[in-house]
Amino acid sequence: MTTVTVITGANKGLGFETARRLIELGHTVYAGARDAHRGEQAAKALGARPLLLDITDEASVAAAARKVRAEAGRVDVLVNNAGIAGPAAPAGELTAEDLQQVFDTNVFGAVRTTRAFLPLLQAAARPAIVNVSSSLGSLTINADPAAHTDILEAWAPLLAYNSSKAALNMLTAVYAQAFPQISVVSVDPGFTATDLNGHQGTQSVEDGAAVIVAAATTGPDAPSPAFLGATGPVPW
Repeated sequence: MTTVTVITGANKGLGFETARRLIELGHTVYAGARDAHRGEQAAKALGARPLLLDITDEASVAAAARKVRAEAGRVDVLVNNAGIAGPAAPAGELTAEDLQQVFDTNVFGAVRTTRAFLPLLQAAARPAIVNVSSSLGSLTINADPAAHTDILEAWAPLLAYNSSKAALNMLTAVYAQAFPQISVVSVDPGFTATDLNGHQGTQSVEDGAAVIVAAATTGPDAPSPAFLGATGPVPW
């Protein structure tokens, strides 16, 4: 039986590369994209199924879940990959509205998508949720960046982004406790060259996607919740 995987933000960057790798491994991938044309193009290039999915829009998420339910009947793996960087201004200059915009995608988008697809995950034999986070969302690292340069070479005081990824990690922990039959993990792809950071990242999407793919293909005995990076666990 083929593995049915839904990936948000799959039309480019880490989402696209993750989709490509999982398709190579035999997964049936629904490539989520908020733009129909770009989504269709990406799905065609990948050999994936296109899925119109704007995670900031409740109706769009619900429609995407209905489509997958009608076509596949279940979801084995949900990869909450779509995210935005938000403003890089100093913390004291950011407003609540600045943070709301980032949280609406990085946190509330993951909640919308997870909630909509939960019944389909629960219909699978060994379901998994992979939340694409960042070591910038680690409370431990943010509290003492200099002590954790082995995990995060260059810390950045990004109030909106870092706090949104910390919140995403809390979603991972709470969903894992609430649904012990579902493996729920956060992953840190590392500083990857994508549109998110203006391609300033120091590693390729091939390198960055590796930990996402590994989490999406780990068996049911994997620890849940977990926060994983390329070289092992990341401190919460």
